[in-house]
Amino acid sequence: MVKAMSEQMENIGSVSQSRYEQIVAELREVVEQQTRGKFTIGDRALEIEPVRPRGGTPDTEWTVRESLVRLADDIGLTFNTVKNARWIASRWPKEHRQGDVSFTIHRILGRIENDQERWAAIKNPPEGKARWTADDAKRRVGWTVDSPETPQERITAIHHLAQDEEVAAAVTTDFLRRPQVAAKVSTENKVRVVEEFTRDEGVATTAATSLLRRPDVAFKAMSDDTARFQVNSAQAERGRQAHDHFERTNPVAPAVRNIDRTVEFLDLVTAFHAFVAATGRTVPGLRDRQLSEDERTIVHQNVAKVKATLDWIETAVDTGKVDMDDELAAILRGE
Repeated sequence: MVKAMSEQMENIGSVSQSRYEQIVAELREVVEQQTRGKFTIGDRALEIEPVRPRGGTPDTEWTVRESLVRLADDIGLTFNTVKNARWIASRWPKEHRQGDVSFTIHRILGRIENDQERWAAIKNPPEGKARWTADDAKRRVGWTVDSPETPQERITAIHHLAQDEEVAAAVTTDFLRRPQVAAKVSTENKVRVVEEFTRDEGVATTAATSLLRRPDVAFKAMSDDTARFQVNSAQAERGRQAHDHFERTNPVAPAVRNIDRTVEFLDLVTAFHAFVAATGRTVPGLRDRQLSEDERTIVHQNVAKVKATLDWIETAVDTGKVDMDDELAAILRGE
């Protein structure tokens, strides 16, 4: 049984290790023959149409295409096959071609711009390897590999596959459903995603409503002065709209309006009395006490708020206008 397991572990697919090595040796000879054949096609195409400096005239480019199309037709290949073979042959003079390196590797490394660097690279496989692989060559020129190994290569492969918007959306949705994936996303990026997804007013409203139903979230959100001011403003606006709707549509609105005015007057007077009474109790306690600079600053800031509020009240009482200008709103927000 141990012998059978050992033999199975030595197998590659359905063949033994020794048979696999025979196949590799045989196919390397085939690849070398193919490489020589493809270089021959490229050399003959170069002979018919040598590579000219870039920026040639359109007529010349058309003549090259016409010649290569005819050659491709006459030997039963596609135009692109002949064109690519010609280009690859132009990148590798005969003395710099490596017989034991496939035409595919020559094609990929042919993208190295510098001639000396390119010719040296093909003779020096990556450290620890005896031969170039297609993926190693792609790494050398910065292409996306077929079998990603490093995290960055996997990320690049995903980006390549997700270039289509619908594919990207589906992939993102699937990833975010995996808790272990979402947990690794930084807070900053999570916020960015939420902001992007909530650009739509309907989505933003639904999301905000759901979040504010969570007591801990609502508590932390309300600790932000701007957020609290916006919520209070929204509540006031909602109340105003409801009040306007009531006055426009309800037959008892005139009677209620008189009551509201009386209640508002009483509320305002009560607020005055409460403020004066509280101040009368507190200020005498400051006798012979020297406040620090920070404390004085805070008191002065609040005095400014009170003065601004009193001015606002006087304007409302005298004119009936209760709108706040931007400066007053900023003062009341503590900005």
